[in-house]
Amino acid sequence: MDCETLLAYLSDYIDRNLSEDLSQAAQDHLRTCQNCRIVLDSTQRTILLARQHTQTVIPAERRQHLFEQIQSAFEKRL
Repeated sequence: MDCETLLAYLSDYIDRNLSEDLSQAAQDHLRTCQNCRIVLDSTQRTILLARQHTQTVIPAERRQHLFEQIQSAFEKRL
């Protein structure tokens, strides 16, 4: 496996959705390619950070305003 192929399969590799053969080829490549290890590590860290920050609380006043906008738009469609 080369770098371009690994990048094409990176998401599936991270999600463990590759066949055994492709997964083994990716692991073999990662053992010998520091650049791809860096890309893999950076991608995994980015995913982790995104998961940690996905629960954003919308302030009550803003939430109410958004609800009113949605309700108004819905009523206009009727």
